[in-house]
Amino acid sequence: MTDKETPGGGRTPAARDIVPAAPEAFGLTQVWWGDGKGKTTATLGMAFRAAGHGFRVHVLQFMKGGADSVEDVRGEYNAVAAMPGLTCENLGHYGWHAMNDGTDERDHAAEARAGLERARDLVAAADAADLTTPFALDSDPDEGMHMLVLDEVLYAADRGLVDPDDVVALVEDAPEGLELVLSGSHERPDYLVEHADLVTNVRKEKHPIDAGQRARKGTEY
Repeated sequence: MTDKETPGGGRTPAARDIVPAAPEAFGLTQVWWGDGKGKTTATLGMAFRAAGHGFRVHVLQFMKGGADSVEDVRGEYNAVAAMPGLTCENLGHYGWHAMNDGTDERDHAAEARAGLERARDLVAAADAADLTTPFALDSDPDEGMHMLVLDEVLYAADRGLVDPDDVVALVEDAPEGLELVLSGSHERPDYLVEHADLVTNVRKEKHPIDAGQRARKGTEY
């Protein structure tokens, strides 16, 4: 096979400057669930990929925490802060619901509901914006975005912290052109499958936590 017959024409991939741009084929709803490690990792990978093309991306985390071995500042927060066009906010307090991790369980439901209300506002902002045009890389997410990642929203629905019907309504309200990515939960979100374009089950075959390995800095947080 000659260089001209290869997909890249023999070119070596190289980075380019990130400039504001608009996607040509966004507008799908993605669902990432399962008992395996990697749901947030995968969705954040997409967020970085999209932002690398100059698209405006926002990540809304409903909860993110863990045991006392996990620091409250995760590596992705620092990486997001350094990435043009990508922003992140966390409306859940540090810790996991019903995991006996020392956090106040009474706050989880209120914070999850606040997260859902914030998600509604962000979807409405995207609906009011022109998603066929670029956004400034430092623009406020309330001015619109091309991709919205709702991290752990499925976990909140699975735990009864938010109503699954409200999550479905949020998906149905998403405007054409907004790529909506929902993640979380070890349980299959049957209520959402028919409303999604992509559904991925991240399955666990083996995990070091089963052998007593604690969460490691740089891999789990």
